[in-house]
Amino acid sequence: MDSAATGGDAASERGGLTELLVVSSTDEQPLADRAEHAIRHPSRVDLSTVAEIRDSMDSLTERYDRVPSATLLARAAEHASQVAFLAGEAPSGRVQREMLMLQADAATLMGQLVWDASQRREHTTARSYYAQSIEVARYLGDPSAEGHALLRTCYVALYGANDYQEGLDLALQAARTARCTSHVITGLAMLHAAEAHAYLGDAGECERALTGAERHLSQSHGADAAHELFSPTHFGRLAGSCYLSLGDYRKAEELLAHTAAVLQDRCKSRAIVLGNLTLTRLRDGDLDAALAAFNDAVSELHGTRGGGGMNIVFRAAREMRPWRDEPAVQDAQDRLMALMEAA
Repeated sequence: MDSAATGGDAASERGGLTELLVVSSTDEQPLADRAEHAIRHPSRVDLSTVAEIRDSMDSLTERYDRVPSATLLARAAEHASQVAFLAGEAPSGRVQREMLMLQADAATLMGQLVWDASQRREHTTARSYYAQSIEVARYLGDPSAEGHALLRTCYVALYGANDYQEGLDLALQAARTARCTSHVITGLAMLHAAEAHAYLGDAGECERALTGAERHLSQSHGADAAHELFSPTHFGRLAGSCYLSLGDYRKAEELLAHTAAVLQDRCKSRAIVLGNLTLTRLRDGDLDAALAAFNDAVSELHGTRGGGGMNIVFRAAREMRPWRDEPAVQDAQDRLMALMEAA
């Protein structure tokens, strides 16, 4: 557990979660008739009910990258509670196993939403959801679900607590856990291990991890247990960030600029890429190009308010201080302030 998880911070985070849950989406429809019937008669849950509930969760997951996480939290919390209840009451056998798999996935999604909606500050609550998912996945003997939850926990260590060694350890644990069941999770875990090595300044280990990640991701296919997590832009996003941390701005620029150009359907991810591209260009002394990427990132964030993108954009704004008297920089800073006022 990271240093932020003190008693006072935990109480504060619980209060923050309560506030986030109140900011719910009012346009979500209640569970469909079959799922509502299952809540009243849990012993009658069948595979059709499971499929309907899975569709409901998939709908939430698909919206994650397009809308603010706070608008999904209340519905996702209701969904996770219902899934946990049904998993405990469903008939034993395949139906119960499928419900438990849903429970593990729902807990992982809740951790993701809570952390993103809190601008990556609510570490304790996010970790607790991931721990639930890991526990259920281990009970089921599902290495892919366990690896995914470990990978999400790695993100909290790397990008929230800034504990790069813990993040590296968790990434490698996720890779070991999923190596026989999912090239996608193994590849993603190796990408984040590479980033941890880059943060720690170990260029050689970073390059080795990138090579391993590329090999696994190239072997991914539609039957992979975590195929829905795969995106062809993953490598460019993470490798670009690695080279930024290592100070190789030419490689970082090439990878991040290309990724930003092709990454149009995942707005939160694109904001992160644009934020890193801004930092790359600033550190390479190209202010005009940096401002173009910065303004694009702010535009993406107006619709999604993604925690990762927000944090990187504010870091970039701080690195613009040497140019704070430039009118274009002042305009960019004003756009960022307008984004915050619109919250």
